[in-house]
Amino acid sequence: MGGAAHPAGPVIGGLLVQAAGWRAVFWLGVPVIALALVPVIRLPRSTPRQQPGRNVDWTGAALLVAALTCFVTAIIQAPAAPSSAVLFAAVAACALAALLVIGRRVPRPLLPVSREARRPLGLASLVAGLMNLCALGGLFLLTQAFQDVHKLDPLAAGLLTLPAMLPLPLLGAPAGRLSTRIGVWRTAALGLLVAAAGMVGIAVSLTNTGTGYIVLACFLALWGTGLGVLTPAIVAAALKATPRAPGLASGASNTARQTGGALGIAVFAAVAGSATAPGFSSHSTALFIGSAALFVLAGLLCLGVARSQQSRSS
Repeated sequence: MGGAAHPAGPVIGGLLVQAAGWRAVFWLGVPVIALALVPVIRLPRSTPRQQPGRNVDWTGAALLVAALTCFVTAIIQAPAAPSSAVLFAAVAACALAALLVIGRRVPRPLLPVSREARRPLGLASLVAGLMNLCALGGLFLLTQAFQDVHKLDPLAAGLLTLPAMLPLPLLGAPAGRLSTRIGVWRTAALGLLVAAAGMVGIAVSLTNTGTGYIVLACFLALWGTGLGVLTPAIVAAALKATPRAPGLASGASNTARQTGGALGIAVFAAVAGSATAPGFSSHSTALFIGSAALFVLAGLLCLGVARSQQSRSS
């Protein structure tokens, strides 16, 4: 269900930007959130009501937000204002250090993970963050290339990304069944390797200016297919790490994905530079190749976890 938003986002976003400007994209969230609140509030509680704020580490949450905000700002500021970037990076490091110190002293830290669950949950969250870092960063570069390099309007740019976005909602259920059959870590590895192959193809297409859109669309579809297989598998891996605390696992996985997305857009934008600059295409190609390499490494790591779990069970 969440994957259904991916193909709708670029198209609706393109329509809004073209018709009412880029600010309209943010106004869209207001009625959507308001409508979503109605059924959420009316849902019956599945757990007993607890005292407000008793089990929430609000200080840790605030420090995490501050660290992420300052770190993203430092990345964005680095090319044009390196001194400002250093200052924001220092604040981010201090906030992160404070988060670690406070997390050891409070009775209910932000992520109360048991010792045996730390490694699998940490790895699942790391892969989830890497997934969004490369996916959203790469998508940002593609829309920049379509609009600023090839001079397409926002709606056309959104439509051209559909081959990468459509596999996500279509593959959710099949990927879930595959995870049940061969295991979540092997399924995640398969998704990572397929997505890596798609990113290499996209990089080659960006380098070769004579490549037609049909070829690029095939590589976009391959990239999206890998992401469509990876997404439910890595979420399931997080949930399996802490089966008695699904909310904790879901929160960690979602936080990792959104953190990766924020960092990915910032990093890819800072490294690639302006889409009108001469080095944009070569920098974008390098970023896609680097992302593919990271996906291959993550896939091999997932296969190693799968073999380790199989050997322990046997």
